[in-house]
Amino acid sequence: MKKIVIFGTKDFAELAHFYICTDGIDQVCAFTMDKDYIEQNEFKGLPVVPFEELETLYPPQDYYIFVPMSYSSLNESRKRKYYEAKAKGYRFYSYISPKATYYGTAIGENCFIFENNVIQPFTQIGNNVILWSGNHIGHHSTIEDHVFISSHVVISGHVTIGEGSFLGVNSTINNGISIGKYNVLSSGALIHKTTEDYSVYKAARAEKAAFKSNELKGF
Repeated sequence: MKKIVIFGTKDFAELAHFYICTDGIDQVCAFTMDKDYIEQNEFKGLPVVPFEELETLYPPQDYYIFVPMSYSSLNESRKRKYYEAKAKGYRFYSYISPKATYYGTAIGENCFIFENNVIQPFTQIGNNVILWSGNHIGHHSTIEDHVFISSHVVISGHVTIGEGSFLGVNSTINNGISIGKYNVLSSGALIHKTTEDYSVYKAARAEKAAFKSNELKGF
C-alpha cells in the first residue's frame, strides 16, 4: 500500500481522494498547499500542511505525492508544481481507474486517468498527464508531458499530442497527425492536419488563431 499526499483542497484534490479511497488499494494520508493559500487545517478529515514544510512532515522516502491540478495558463501551474515536488525528492503517484481499458502501455508519473478511457496497445503517455473520462487513445499514439485531455476526445492511431496541450470535449484528431506543443483545441474541433506550436484551433473549420507573442514567453 502506497502512502500518498495530495496537493490541493479543491475539486481535483477531492476527486483524487474519492477515487483512491474508493479503490481501497492505497492510502491518502494528508493534503498540502502553499502556505499562503491554506484556508483550513483539515480537508476530508485529514491534515492540510504547508507545501514548504512537506518533506519534514511527510518525508519523500516514505510518501508519494499526487498533484492533480486543473488546466490553467497552458497547464503551467500543474507543470511548475510537479517540478517543485520533484526537486524535493518525491516520487509521484499515478492513478489509473480500474474501469479504464488499458493494456499495460507506458504511462508516466503524476498521471490521472479516469474511468471509461480506452487506451489502445502500443501507445505512450508521458508525465503529468490528465485524461478525463471517456476518451479514445488510438494505437501507436504518443501523449507528451503536461497534457490535459478532457472528456470524449477521439485520438486516432499514430498521433502525437505535443507537450502542454489542452484538448476540449469531443475534439477529434485524425490518423497520423501531430498536435503542436501548447495547443488549445476547442470543444468539438476536428483536426485533419498537423498543427503549429502555441496555437488555438476552434471547432467547425478548426481555424487557427496564434497566441499573442507576450503570452508565449517563458514556454
